[in-house]
Formats: sequence, structure tokens, C-alpha cells
Amino acid sequence: MRLNLGCGSNKREGFINVDLSPLCEPDLVWNLEETPWPWPNSSVSEIVLIHVLEHLGETTEKYFGVLQEMYRVCRPDARINIVVPHPRHDDFLHDATHVRAVTVEGLSMFSRKNCEEWIANGDANTPLAMVAGVDFEVVESEFRLEEPWASKLALKSLTEVEVMQAIKMHNNVVKETRILLQVIKTQG
Repeated sequence: MRLNLGCGSNKREGFINVDLSPLCEPDLVWNLEETPWPWPNSSVSEIVLIHVLEHLGETTEKYFGVLQEMYRVCRPDARINIVVPHPRHDDFLHDATHVRAVTVEGLSMFSRKNCEEWIANGDANTPLAMVAGVDFEVVESEFRLEEPWASKLALKSLTEVEVMQAIKMHNNVVKETRILLQVIKTQG
């Protein structure tokens, strides 16, 4: 089973298309912040959340609930494809329905391997994988740059190091972030 969560009008063939709004005529109308979700444990091989996760989990409890449900319904090694607006882009800042900044670094805190390493090193990072009872590994991430940054990088008038510095210093360098998570489970 594959889930396209918060599908809106972007339905995907071969997926169960889920949305809160009946207006977009999803396969299933469901509020993703209501748990438990209507799928069995370890039944999902892939989840897609395209411009959805930033709308969920205004409270830590609700956010953890969404992540815990994703973990529960996913099979071992399932993939979760996430696309979110970058939190320092106007697309994120101006939309009043965006309740949570989602970053690669933030999601990496839900990796048990990372948390165990931080604990062993005595780092101050909160071991969120243990707190939430989940284990997601970030296996890929990519920034989609805004113009003129994308063209400057492509034309080599800026280096990747310079772009990374610009991302830390300026708004509207990165339009969106794509993140691929792998679900780490030893059993279903």
C-alpha cells in the first residue's frame, strides 16, 4: 500500500489519495492529526507528503502523533517522500496555515542512530527518536534554489560553499526542501 497524504488536487496513480477536504475528491477524507490512522501496522511501503507536513503539528504532541502514525503504519525500509517550503522563504512565511518549520536537521533528530551518537558524545541534542518511539533515517535531501541563486550556481558564478553560506544569511535562497526518509524497523 502507498499513501499520498494531503493530496489536494494532486492525486497519484497507485496510491491511496488522502486529504482533509472533500472538495478535492480524495480516495479517503481524513484529518491526519487524528490518530490512530485507519491503516494497519506495517502495511505501507511508501508515503508521499508534498507541501503537507508544514501544515501539521502546531503542538509538539500533534507533530509527534503524526510521526508516530507514519512509523506505525510503515513497513520496515518504507520510504517517506517529503517536500516542504524552506522556512526562510516567503512561501513559508506568508502562508498563515503553515504551523511548523520542517528541516532536514529537525527530521534527523528522529534517527535512533543519531540520538545514540549524541547521547554517547554527551551532546545537548534532545533524543527525539527515543522520546517519540520512532526511527527515521534521512537518506537523501535536496534544496530547490530560488532564482537567481539556481542560475548562478548552474553557471558556476557561485560555488556550492557560497550558496550554503547564502542560505544561512539570507531569506529566499531556497524555495523548497525535498527529504527522503527511510523507516528503520527490525520487524513489522
